[in-house]
Amino acid sequence: MGSRIPALVNPPMLTWAREEAGYTIESAAEQTGFAVGRLRAWESNEAKPTVRQAQALAKCYHWPFGLFFLPQPPSLPPLAGVYRRLPGIQPGVESPELRVAIRIMSHRREAALQLSGELGAPVVELPMTIHLSENPADAGRRLRRQLGVSAQEQLDWPDEWKAWRRWRDAVETIGVLVFQFPKVGLDQVRGLSLLCFPLPVIGINTKESSAGARSFTLLHELVHLALAQGHEEQVAQTEKRSEAGWREVERFAEEVASTILIPEEVLARFLARMSVPKDQWDLPLVRKLANSFRVTPAAMATRLRSLGALTWDGYWRWKRQWDTYIGTLKPRGGGFATPAEKALSRGGRPFAQLVLEALDANRITAVDACRYLDLRFDHVEKLRMELRTGVSAGSMPRDQAG
Repeated sequence: MGSRIPALVNPPMLTWAREEAGYTIESAAEQTGFAVGRLRAWESNEAKPTVRQAQALAKCYHWPFGLFFLPQPPSLPPLAGVYRRLPGIQPGVESPELRVAIRIMSHRREAALQLSGELGAPVVELPMTIHLSENPADAGRRLRRQLGVSAQEQLDWPDEWKAWRRWRDAVETIGVLVFQFPKVGLDQVRGLSLLCFPLPVIGINTKESSAGARSFTLLHELVHLALAQGHEEQVAQTEKRSEAGWREVERFAEEVASTILIPEEVLARFLARMSVPKDQWDLPLVRKLANSFRVTPAAMATRLRSLGALTWDGYWRWKRQWDTYIGTLKPRGGGFATPAEKALSRGGRPFAQLVLEALDANRITAVDACRYLDLRFDHVEKLRMELRTGVSAGSMPRDQAG
């Protein structure tokens, strides 16, 4: 009987919620299982959905159920006014999955700022500024010094997952929130950054199963944040560069990121020992060298090109071989992760600690804490244990939590 109770929703809000979520009426019908005609009838007030049907729409669109009863839509800034320009993404027509990811990361950042104010905790100002007129190698060396990761420490890392955790910790320490987001295809985006200061955000796609690739994406996005600090980049909505101009920005960011990851003086010692002629770098040789630095072969090839060990022709020849090899690999399944481990992986240690400190100080309720962390209350203490012991820090599958 309860399933037939009509929901007295405001029909224009159904339309607004669908469109703001990035769905056409046809794609919403496919996603929800409701017929297009039924959705149109609900949005035009020719019929009313039941409470359960309206709840299903809210879940699909990732909006609170109560939103459907508002007299008018809330005033929200456009998402493209927050994130940096992304290759292949047209501002304002992002996929529903990407729009959800950006909204969640934006809400977490706003929560972090609010909770920091409540607790009287200082918000670290990002101390990095880069200009496109700089030499990429010089900029990379400077950023690496600011991150405080020594060459010897890097060479001592046991594997690329340790490298990923250490790079993430270094970036979070200088005033950046590092989140991971699921359910967005790698063909759309591997990483993004929210150009909001203070407390900017870097988002990493959890579908990226390689820790080395996550590390490169993290530092690539850090370069974009530093460029934005130097007023060299704007948010996607107002960025006016041509495609060719934007490719130059992306290439600059790649070179700076590879310099951060691979110090020239250390690489020179490896190159002297290996003694590989210019443009004779094949897949096994580049992979062997990359493994020494706990980076991806693609990052190493970029670095070899920037140092002159590969010409552009040699680089593109190697890149075609690499892309062919990658295309033969089967997707790697992620390991099992508990809800607490997923919350820590997606939200990051600084954000999780901040939420729990606010909860302990009675600044927020348990309901608020669970909403910020996307975690059920019975898992909150397990998250606290993860933070205290660092159990999840040692396992690859947990760091892959999607």
